[in-house]
Formats: sequence, C-alpha cells, structure tokens
Amino acid sequence: MTNLQKTPEQTPARWTPDGGRDPLAGRHGAIGTSLPRIDGPLKVRGQARFAAEVPVDRLTYAALVTSTIARGVIATLDTAAAEAAPGVVLVMTHRNAPRMAPPAVIMTDPRAAGASSLPVMQDASIHWNGEPVAVVVAETQEQADHAASLVRVTYREEPASLSFEQAIAVGRHPDTVLGEPAVIETGDTETALSAAPHRIDRVYRTPRHSHSAIEPHAVTVWWENGDLVVHDATQMLHMTRYTIAGVFGIDEERIRIHSPYVGGGFGSKGPWSHHYLAIAAAKLAGRPVRLALSRADIFRVVGGRTTTEQRVALGARDDGTLTALVHAGTAAMTTHNNCPEQFTFPARHLYAADSIRVEQRVADIDMVANTFMRAPGESVGSFALECAIDEMAGELGLDPIEFRRRIEPETDPTSGRPFSSRHLVKAYADGAERFGWSRRAASPGALRNGDWLVGMGVATATYPYYRMPGGRVRITLSRDGRATVAVAAHEMGMGTATVHTQVLADRLGLSVDHVDFQHGDTALPAFTMAGGSSQTATLAAAAHEATAALLEELLRLAGNDSPLAGLTADEVEARDGGLGHRGARDRFESYASILGRAGRDAVGAEGESPMPTETQTFSMHSYGAQFCEVRVHAVTGEIRVSRFLGSFDCGRILNPGTAASQFRGGIIMGLGLALTEETQFDERNGRIMNPSLAEYHVPVHMDVPEIDVIFTDIPDPHAPLGARGIGEIGITGVGAAVANAVHNATGRRIRELPITLDKLL
Repeated sequence: MTNLQKTPEQTPARWTPDGGRDPLAGRHGAIGTSLPRIDGPLKVRGQARFAAEVPVDRLTYAALVTSTIARGVIATLDTAAAEAAPGVVLVMTHRNAPRMAPPAVIMTDPRAAGASSLPVMQDASIHWNGEPVAVVVAETQEQADHAASLVRVTYREEPASLSFEQAIAVGRHPDTVLGEPAVIETGDTETALSAAPHRIDRVYRTPRHSHSAIEPHAVTVWWENGDLVVHDATQMLHMTRYTIAGVFGIDEERIRIHSPYVGGGFGSKGPWSHHYLAIAAAKLAGRPVRLALSRADIFRVVGGRTTTEQRVALGARDDGTLTALVHAGTAAMTTHNNCPEQFTFPARHLYAADSIRVEQRVADIDMVANTFMRAPGESVGSFALECAIDEMAGELGLDPIEFRRRIEPETDPTSGRPFSSRHLVKAYADGAERFGWSRRAASPGALRNGDWLVGMGVATATYPYYRMPGGRVRITLSRDGRATVAVAAHEMGMGTATVHTQVLADRLGLSVDHVDFQHGDTALPAFTMAGGSSQTATLAAAAHEATAALLEELLRLAGNDSPLAGLTADEVEARDGGLGHRGARDRFESYASILGRAGRDAVGAEGESPMPTETQTFSMHSYGAQFCEVRVHAVTGEIRVSRFLGSFDCGRILNPGTAASQFRGGIIMGLGLALTEETQFDERNGRIMNPSLAEYHVPVHMDVPEIDVIFTDIPDPHAPLGARGIGEIGITGVGAAVANAVHNATGRRIRELPITLDKLL
C-alpha cells in the first residue's frame, strides 16, 4: 500500500529562478493527484510503437558478429559464406565500412562519459571480448542471424588487462568524479581513527551488473537524400543526435531522431556502437536497416555497472558520535571511457564526523565500457557505507536508527553548505512506526519461526538533486482553450508525460484533458537527457519560464478593453481556462476571449531551464529510509525477503501513483543487486559467461514481497515545484538493508554482493 496523505508539515513551494513567487505556490489542482499514466492505454492496446516496431518499406534486418578475444587484431576474416547465404544484402566489416570519426558521447572529448570513444569498426584492432567485428544485413532477421553464424574470424591475441585484483595494484585517480575531486579530506582521518575508542575497518565488494531493460537496445534507420532518420530507444535525444552528427560528419539539422517510447533505460539508452553500425550499413545498402540487439549482444556491446572494492573505516566516541569516516576504494574502468562509478558520493554528504576522507581510484580493464546504471555509484556505495554504519551501531550497542540520529549533520559535512531541505530523521521515524521496527530483535539470531531465522535491517537511501540548464519547452495556446506542450523530453515508463501534463494544466489553469504533451522527437525544442533524476526539475524550470513568457504575451494581447487592463504579470494567475486577478474573482477573461478579440487563433512562447544556482548555494539531495525483513532458512541458507518498506523524503510528490511505482521499481532493482544479480566475467579471456536472462538472474514475481511506500511530501523551497528527483533513489540503500537484515537474522556479515545462499552455509 502507499500512503497518499499529505503531512501537516507541508508548505508551499516557492522556487523561481530569481527568488520571486511561483504562480503555483500553494495551489492544489492536478498536481498531487494520482492521475493514471496517459500512455498506458496505448501500451496496453499495443499501439505504442517502439524503435524495433516502426514499419518502413524495403526494411532489412541486421545481426552482429562479435569478437572472442579481449585484445589483439583480426588475423583473417572470411565473409564469403555469409555473403552467399539466402537473403543477404550486405556484410560490413572494417574493410568496407564507411569512414567514421570516433564518437564524443555526451559532448565529452576525448574520453566518453558513459560509453566509449573508440572508433567503431575502422580497423582490425580488438579492445574487448564482444566488440563487433561484422554486421550482416538480410531480408529477414532469421536470414541475418544465420548468415552471421557463417562468418569466420581468427585473431592474433595481445596481452590484456583482465584481473581486477592485479589492476587495482596499478590503479589511478580519475581526473574528476562527475565534476567533483577524486579525493576529499577534512582533518587527519587516520590519526583520528587510530585514537577512537570504537572503530571498525572493513572491505566490501560489489560485482559487475548488466542492463536488462524490457525493451532491448534497437534502432531503425534510413537515409533520405542525405538526411538521416533514426527511430531509437534513447534517453538522450539531442545528445545522441550530436554524437551521430560528429561520427558521420553531417549537420545535426539533417538528422531526425524519433523516440516517443522507451521500454526502460536506467542509464544505458544512449549512443552505442550499434547506432553507428546500423547507420553505416544503411548507407552502404541504400535501404532502411533495423538493428535490434539480442540479449547476448546487450551484455557484450552495452556496458553496465562495474565491479568495486571499497574500504569503509569508522571511528566513534562512547556517545555514538563519529571522530573519523573513511570511504575509499577502486572501480574498474577502461582507458576509452570515463565513468568512475561515484561510490563515495553518499559518504560526502550523509553523516557528521570530525574528520572525513573519501578517495576514488579506477583500475583499467580490457572490457566493454562501463556506463551509468540506476544510481551509478550511490547504489553500490550505499551498500558499503550503510553496512559499515550498521556494524558500528552493533559495536556501540546502539539501535541502528538511533546511531544515525546521533550523527545527523547540521550542514553538509564536506562542503559546509546548508541543506535545502532535509527530513531524513522524520523519514526514519515514520518508517519505523509503520514497519514495526520496535519488534526487531536487538541480538542477531534471536528470532525464529520454525526453520526460518527472521531479521530486520535498515539503511539510508540518498541521491543528489540535479537540474540541467538549457532544456527548452514550447507552449502553444489555441483559441479553443487547448494547450500543446512541445519538448524533446523522454518517456521511459516513469510517467514524464503524465506528470508534466498535470504541471502544465495547473500552470495554465486548464483541465488535464485540455493539455497535449508532445515529446520524444528532435524536431521539438531541444532538451537535456533523462538521467540523474534531473528531467522533472529541468522540465519544470523550463515550463515556469515558458508560462511566464506566455502570460506576458496574453496580457499584451488583452489590451485596454479587457477586465485585466492595467494589471501586471505578478497580479494575475491562470485559472478556469483564462487569466484572472489574484485578489478579485470578477476580474477575469478567458483565453478564447483574449485571442478572439486579438484576432489570433493561437499564441505561443518558449522557455529555457536557467542555470541551477540553487545547487551552488545549498546541498540538495533526496533521502529515504529503507526497511527490510528477511527470513533465512537455518538449514539451506535460502533467503526470502518477506517485507519491505521505503520511507522517502524527496520534496513535493507531484503524482503519488507514478512516484510510488518509481520507488517500488528502484527497490525491486535493489533486491536484484542484493541477492541475485552478477555479471560473470572470465578473467582468463574477458568473456561474459552468463549473457542471458536465464543465467543473469533479475528478481521475478516470487522474489518480491509486497512493498510499502510512504513519503514525507514536504516541498523543498529551493527546487522547482518543491520536487526533488525520485527515479534513482529507490535502489540506494536496498543492498545494505537486506545485508543488515540477514545479519540480524543469522549473525553472519556478508560483505560481498550478491548475498547468495552459499555464503551463508
């Protein structure tokens, strides 16, 4: 169940770029209601076209051939049998591929953030096991797959870096960690640690994880008189267009990307090598090409979460306050990308300590480039930090929630900035009451139900607030009282179109069925990526600017013959399909009347998300408290999560229904992180050994209990609409909550994920 009630502490949001009054402050309309997702009916009826479902004449289908070594060069490449196979249109290799520049993904150069900056199929070199070496294009997918199996390749192998342990020994500091220093230290942590009356010093390890969204990565592409049309599954429309333009040396305006529906992204749905290969193959073949990666291809060609080794050391006084906090370690990465898995971010901002040291290193491995994966570093970093916090609570003889209360900081521990809004203690208190935390056994292994040992665990969830500058929104208001909102934003199933239909309905004083939300097309005003839980805040800020500009234009059109004559923009509000005086209900004019008298069928305005100055003043984060109950079989070691509750403090909740779905989805993904998911990497040859959903285990229905979700719903006065991000935070803290519950049930500390039954026997 979800708690949809507002708390008495709710206050109106007041954010505006210049610190003035938000026209939606204190308003209650569509925002805050659980409007069902407007794209739901289309998806249920099968009418939502995804990238691999777009019909086009003379369509061909592509299949990949991938390398079987980790580093070296192609010695021989025999494509004759494939070229002679039935239905084959083209076999493309480095020998006949068009010349393509190295990609600069997400506008980074020379090393790509989140993908790879390597040239794609331009020479015989091999950089990881699974790199594409040939593309077969045929009349049907079956013919392409068969012909791909006929391609014969031999290699000259070269020494490769494949051992994480060996790579750690020669690791290095990355240039930055998402713009922050790789090392931060306040005080002398090691001296404080050695002098502390209570201390722990532990190492935690997390494995590789692979992306397994419901919709596989896919593109359908064709060329039209030098212009390029791409139907894609992407969460970064204009960044993908920018990257493709650079690779092929064409003007961005000659590329149009359609991506109205994305069946899950979680950080991976951006430009990868299959984009460039499909586009190049379509150029050679002179026909449309569809390249939909197989499940195995996704494991080999698209990166995921990388492996980490993390040290967390804590020093505490008898009163439960911290004298020292150390969080340091290494993540695997490649030399051709820049995604250092920011696992130290939670430790930088969560807890008060006299001295803090965080340090991140990377170890270079010859593998597919790792990339963003839901809460990229925070998910695995919170596992290590929150397990260590639980261990220290045990060392001190304190309840884990009480220990966290004692180390709650007044300001950001490393930056010193004030928090914009932080109600983590309340989230813990609300969650503890609802979950029945008081029934937890203080001593591990004390609670038993037959052969099942029962335990409870908690952990803090956290994720930074991000708002991107530059995203644009265009609003067009017609005389019939309808509004069309156009923005190249992304809908990956999280409810973007629904929530912002609600937001714009309230901003314009319209009902939601009078707002049309257009998205997922580079022909619309350019927008930023959907990532880092930033899209809602960015879109809300741009919509604020657009509606302000629209209001000014409507007042100008109203003129002196209107009941609104003489009023300034600050004195009017949108309501009931028109504009009215804030303090006088009788001073009102409908949009139809304003436009009709002006002789206009429509009026429009654009707005752009301004620079996020709020993050330069405040420390801004979403928070949560994750509560888990597990049952562990005393004989077999089988683990079952029997209950879970997430209590979140993420500012104002714009749509409780879609928000609860996002929180639950993150928690389920966290259960996979905790208990089942592991990409098995063969350190002898760099091969991924379990590239299928039969062997890479994601949680299924029987693994997931009923998940309760509650939220404080207290607006953050320094965020647009008072809302902070919710998409990524749900996964954070889950791994630690499960591990801490397992310890409470069994007395066993598992410090390496996933927590499989063999580790408990």
